[in-house]
Amino acid sequence: MAQQLERKSLNSPDDLRPFKDGKGRAEIVTVGGLTLGRGTFEPGWRWSEHVKPIAGTHSCQAAHTGYVLEGRMAVKMDDGAEMEFGPGDAFYMPSGHDAWIVGDKPCVLIDVTGFGKYAKPT
Repeated sequence: MAQQLERKSLNSPDDLRPFKDGKGRAEIVTVGGLTLGRGTFEPGWRWSEHVKPIAGTHSCQAAHTGYVLEGRMAVKMDDGAEMEFGPGDAFYMPSGHDAWIVGDKPCVLIDVTGFGKYAKPT
């Protein structure tokens, strides 16, 4: 099968998944067979409060690989390990974590591995 150039805009995503209480959204596109997304997480967002009711799992079961464009996010793994990410950081967050926004600015990131089923009912 021949491959061809493809372009989609995250400003007109294939799928838009809002978080509970208007605390952000995931904008999802699939290009070249890869599903990726831009996450915008508003101040006060926390996975266990704003996505857990949607996902229905104890902790986030998606593994995320990506890049932070702006803002700060902290992650705590189910085993207790914690790390904070900010602008310019490439990241990997294995499945089994909670996360929250640090500070009073939105966090915007690009995720290339974990948004396929993120913030969708299980």
